[in-house]
Amino acid sequence: MTDLTLYTNPMSRGRIARWMLEEAGADYRVELLGYGGTMKADAFVAINPMGKVPAIVHDGRVVTETAAICAYLADAFPDAGLAPLPPERADYYRWLFFAAGPVEQAVANRMLGVTPSDEQQMVVGYGHYDRVVATLDHALTAGPYIAGDRFTAADVYLGAQVMWGVQFGTLPTRDSFTAYIARLADRPAYRRASELDDAAIGAAKADA
Repeated sequence: MTDLTLYTNPMSRGRIARWMLEEAGADYRVELLGYGGTMKADAFVAINPMGKVPAIVHDGRVVTETAAICAYLADAFPDAGLAPLPPERADYYRWLFFAAGPVEQAVANRMLGVTPSDEQQMVVGYGHYDRVVATLDHALTAGPYIAGDRFTAADVYLGAQVMWGVQFGTLPTRDSFTAYIARLADRPAYRRASELDDAAIGAAKADA
């Protein structure tokens, strides 16, 4: 038995962490936090000074940042087979951090209506939104999963970005994206996590 707590809100990136926990087969408890209340309270800020979710506390150690949580849980629960095998490591780390960097930045700026000029593209890490989309499309055309033929923790994080991006229109529809989403959405752990978070929305709103 391990002592593992997920601090989350079901309308946040905490859904990704919940999905990863379900994929890992971890025994965990959940603390639901509201955006206008407990997320900024002293008790949680002591865990994550950013006052943002998700965060996990595992055997007394804090992990924040969703991509880091996914990578950490893959290592902490090796029997789930979500960490990369040696031949998969290059693609695993490349695309995990591509999702946490260029994809996150490009999509966020798109949502905010920010389009970097040619000169500004030299400063922002992703360069140009269309180039990010084309790069992602090419990567997802190469195989069923981002590190090859096997599902890994990198697919949890990247997959969530693609799912949300297509759903909310911050990523365009591509054949590679649609096929990838279908494979991920069919996973039992994804469906379990989604049902748990959907059921928790009411409680989270009450604390907002």
